[in-house]
Amino acid sequence: MEEMLNLTCLHDSHLALGAKMSPFAGFDMPIQYSSITEEHLAVRHKVGMFDVSHMGEIFVSGPDAERFVNHIFTNDVRPMTPGQILYGMMLYHDGGTVDDLLVYKEFEPEHYLLVVNAANIDKDFAWIKENSEGFNVKVNNQSDLWGQIALQGPLAEETLVKVLPFAADAAGLSFYTFKDFEDAGTRVIISRTGYTGEDGFEIYASPRLIVAYWDAFLKAGVAPCGLGCRDTLRFEAGLPLYGDELTPEISPVMAGFSMFCKLDKDEFIGKDAVADQKANGTPMKLVGIELQDKAIPRAGYPVELEDGTEVGVVTTGYHSISLEKSICFALVRREYGALDTPLYVRIRKKVFPGKVVKKRFYQTNYKK
Repeated sequence: MEEMLNLTCLHDSHLALGAKMSPFAGFDMPIQYSSITEEHLAVRHKVGMFDVSHMGEIFVSGPDAERFVNHIFTNDVRPMTPGQILYGMMLYHDGGTVDDLLVYKEFEPEHYLLVVNAANIDKDFAWIKENSEGFNVKVNNQSDLWGQIALQGPLAEETLVKVLPFAADAAGLSFYTFKDFEDAGTRVIISRTGYTGEDGFEIYASPRLIVAYWDAFLKAGVAPCGLGCRDTLRFEAGLPLYGDELTPEISPVMAGFSMFCKLDKDEFIGKDAVADQKANGTPMKLVGIELQDKAIPRAGYPVELEDGTEVGVVTTGYHSISLEKSICFALVRREYGALDTPLYVRIRKKVFPGKVVKKRFYQTNYKK
């Protein structure tokens, strides 16, 4: 029996545009419209837009909201000011990753928005509720009430202001901040965030308004982009994908994102495990690898030493569109994780030489 897929509010538009569709995180999502390369370059050099309405929106409010969010979140929300956003993780007690997410500090006191990955909405909501016992908070999963567009690229600001004049003040936002707007009597949230390494915005609104905004951006010539190039873009920028670079088995320390785990906080779930891993190291470490050849390293391919000893596995790999190099993320034994360490990727029956490089392959272009 076929699994029933969820549909975003923009599903009809994807079909009308002839998008190549595929299941992703329980949703029927567009992988590409024209080509992954064309869409990728549109975001790098001009502007493109993504349907990210599948992402989850969980609101936390109440007298203990700050203390509770700080309890379940690795980053520190205490110094946040209204309109600020933080990236971080929710962890299991053993340091494994429940999810990586964004926390928005709202303008109403003791109100937070948690934006979580689509595949994890139900799991995250259950986990948050379960850990809210003893805290005076209300946890509200509003994921079905919101649609979302990511407008990304060097022309994103110019395009946003031209197409949505009511949002002109969003041009003044710095990276990882947001503002509230009102349109047609309903709330619209616009943040200067994204998942591409380029400047851009994420627009949250009712499904009805998101459809109208999408059509207006299309009419203005913005390239619709699928999840195919969203992956190539985030990968080049060194950003992790939950399920590949962060999992219940891959902690933020292993993945190289421990800077988002604030050990100077009194406590958070998983803190002891993170502290132990930072002090004593982890058996495995996520690294970047650049191959000398044009062969494409794919997730699951073995990483080896020159003598054929297997020391790791590729988590994400591409022949980079922006850099025209074959590169990958790989989880390798810690002793082979230093920069410039020679490593080899086995691609089917052949072995290709490479070396460890920094995970941020592409120079990001965020607005400060």
